[in-house]
Amino acid sequence: MDYINLRLPFNVDGDVARELLSTAWWFKVATHRVLAIAKQQVLPGNRIGWKNAFRQFAYEIIPNRRYADGVVTLVMGIYESCRALGVDFRGVELGDWLVFQQSELEYPAKSITLRQGYEFHITTIKYDGSIGRVVVKPTMSEDYRELIDAIYRERVRYMGRVVIRDYGVRNNQLWLHGEVHVTVPLDVYYEHMTRHKRNGGKLFGGIDVNADRINLAIIDEEGGLRDYKTFWFSEASRKGFGRHSAWSIIGMRIHEMLDYAYDHGVKTLFLENPEVLGRLKLMWVRGGDRKHENYNYKVSVFRSSIIERIALKAPLYSIKVGYISPRGTTNSEEHDELMKKYGLDRHTASAYLIALRGLRHQQKMSATNNHENRNSPLTD
Repeated sequence: MDYINLRLPFNVDGDVARELLSTAWWFKVATHRVLAIAKQQVLPGNRIGWKNAFRQFAYEIIPNRRYADGVVTLVMGIYESCRALGVDFRGVELGDWLVFQQSELEYPAKSITLRQGYEFHITTIKYDGSIGRVVVKPTMSEDYRELIDAIYRERVRYMGRVVIRDYGVRNNQLWLHGEVHVTVPLDVYYEHMTRHKRNGGKLFGGIDVNADRINLAIIDEEGGLRDYKTFWFSEASRKGFGRHSAWSIIGMRIHEMLDYAYDHGVKTLFLENPEVLGRLKLMWVRGGDRKHENYNYKVSVFRSSIIERIALKAPLYSIKVGYISPRGTTNSEEHDELMKKYGLDRHTASAYLIALRGLRHQQKMSATNNHENRNSPLTD
C-alpha cells in the first residue's frame, strides 16, 4: 500500500517550544547511537528484527517506546535507502535536522494524537528526561480540514511526525516553527481530495525530477512512447533566489505539468519513491562517496519535496500516482538503450524508464491478483 505525507505548519513559543525542541534533540541523540551501533553489526532482514536488536539502545536515551521504535525505523530506512541506491551505509552520517516520530500506523496515534478541533496532543521528553504532553494546533487549508475530519471520523490509522524547521529567541522567549506530518494511506487521500475533474484517460506517465526541471514521458499500455515534455524552473534553483518565490514558481510548473498530462490522456503517473529519496535528507555521505552515480546531493534537499507536492496535487486532475524504486533510473544499461533508441536526453529517458517500470509493476500486480482470484475456492 502506498502512503502520502500531509504537512501541517505551526508556530509555538515558551514552554511548548522548549519541550518540542528537547524531544527532537533526544531523538537525534538516540538516532546517532543506533546508527553507530548498526554500522558495526550484521543487520536483520526485517522490521521486527531491527526493533528487537536496537530498540533497547534507543529507549535508554528517549524513554518512549513509540519514539524509540521511530528511531530504529529511521535508521533502518536510511539503510534501505542506501541499499536501494547502491550507497555504502557505513559511509553515511546524520545531517542537520531535528525530527521525532512514531514508527507505526495506528488510530489514534498514541504519542502524536489527533484530537477534535484540529489539535495534536504530543508526548514530549523534557531536558531532564521526564515525560510531558503539549498541545499544538497547526494551520491548515479548508480542504485539509475536510480530510482531517474524515481521518478522525472514520478512525483512519495514521503515523505522526514532528519536524522542527526553525527556532530562536525573541523578546527573551524561545519560539519555534515546525510541521506536524500525518502519514495516511494514499487511497484515503484520493477518496477525499479528488473532486475537480473527471479523467477518462488510458495512458501512463513517468516523472523525472531534477534541480531545475520536471520531465514528463507519456506511454501507452504496450509501453510505446506517445509524448514527452520538459517543464523548466531554472530560476528557482539559482543561488540567492527567495525560497517562497522559488516554490511559487515550482508550484506553477507542477500544475502546468499535471494539466498537460490530463489533456494528453494520462490516468496514472509514476514517480520515484519519495520515502527512499526523503530519508536521504536526514543524512550525508562521507568524502568521495557523494559522487556515487546513484547519489546526488541535491536529491536529498530538493527532489523528494517536489515529488511529494506532485503526489498531493495529482488528485485535483483525477490522476492516480504510483511509486517505483529510484535505483537505476538515471544510470543503467536499459536507460542508455532508451536514450539511443529514441534520441532522448538523459532526463527524458529517465522519465520514460520510470513510466515503463511503473507500468510493468502494475501489470505484474494485476496478473497476480487475477491468478489468485481464479484459484480462490470462493470463485465460481
